[in-house]
Amino acid sequence: MLELKDICFNRDGKVILDHISFVLDTNLFVAITGPNGSGKSTLAKIIMGIEKPDSGTIFFDGKDITNLSIHERAKLGISFAFQQPVKFKGITVYDLLKLSAGKDVSKKDVCFILKKVGLCADAYIDRELNSSLSGGELKRIEIATVLLRKGKLTIFDEPEAGIDLWSFNHLIDVFKNYQKRENTITLIITHQERILNIADQILLLKDGKIAYFGPKNQIMDQLYQDCNCPFMEGGCDYECRG
Repeated sequence: MLELKDICFNRDGKVILDHISFVLDTNLFVAITGPNGSGKSTLAKIIMGIEKPDSGTIFFDGKDITNLSIHERAKLGISFAFQQPVKFKGITVYDLLKLSAGKDVSKKDVCFILKKVGLCADAYIDRELNSSLSGGELKRIEIATVLLRKGKLTIFDEPEAGIDLWSFNHLIDVFKNYQKRENTITLIITHQERILNIADQILLLKDGKIAYFGPKNQIMDQLYQDCNCPFMEGGCDYECRG
């Protein structure tokens, strides 16, 4: 279970997150969405420990993790896939995936994971992580590292960014299968309606506050039917059907 209590975060005199509180049980696939600048990525980074809240408390499986480091949270089973993947020079895809798994894994296991994210294993497993890889390729490799970890809480920050349409369609199936894992929580920061549609719950942020939070069908209906929804300012990200 993940619980946030009264999380606040300011940056350069601006309120980014304003008294955020919610509880997520295990076996949930949760999409966090909202307009640009609403605090989505900051919230994800605070859960991972990349950023520290100015106030508030974070509990994971009943343990206060507010002041724990990224490394300590990772050991508890929290994983994070960045919106812009980190590049590692001098290391192969296979080596990176082994490091991410935290145990020795066979090339067969790595090939299976690479195939899941739409990469040809023969072409990538021994390839070095350098500037010759595109942003989309790096993104898929990073998603593979997270899938291989099999953590208790997995956070994906806009996994669709830099991904071509064919790969995105393939990743939808990856997330559907990932959703079926037991005793896990999956958090995805996204603007994509197709990802929202496979979530169990949707948390919608606006101006650093929770505008809506609840079951997918309830929230999606609200977005479709309410022409005053938060996305209408500056252009709605969804097709209003009401």
